[in-house]
Amino acid sequence: MNCRCCQGPPQNGHRSAWILILLVILGSCMNPVLKSIFSELHSAISGSYISGSNSLVFVNCPNEQIAKEIARGILEKRLAASVNIMPKTSVLSISNGEIEESTEILLIIRTKTSEMHELFAYIRFVHIFETPDFISVAIDQGNLDHLKWIENLMSEN
Repeated sequence: MNCRCCQGPPQNGHRSAWILILLVILGSCMNPVLKSIFSELHSAISGSYISGSNSLVFVNCPNEQIAKEIARGILEKRLAASVNIMPKTSVLSISNGEIEESTEILLIIRTKTSEMHELFAYIRFVHIFETPDFISVAIDQGNLDHLKWIENLMSEN
């Protein structure tokens, strides 16, 4: 008498394991934290850059002193690898239905995409604007050595 419980695992057991692995990988691509971990593992194993692992963040500041204070804080907390402080720029915007002109200093921040949430929280906390303007752009391609430098420096936390 042959019953299923005595025959051992089904022949498609290997296929079930591969399906589970595939689901974990696909799931990791959907979850930002798991995606970041998966990307770092892939990059470490393959030595290649995963598109979007690093980002540029643009933040406006009212003057150079505040820009330098925010930049230093970001670097001291290791939320970025480097920060450019761009000189005073003219800004035209619509406020209360009117066109207004002002000047601002622009920060360009190089960071790991996985640090974005913490970086934005820090900027919100220290920035003097009630609603600071920060925009991130994922880095698709670039100098591989420089992109690896960002990743390695930020991994030293």
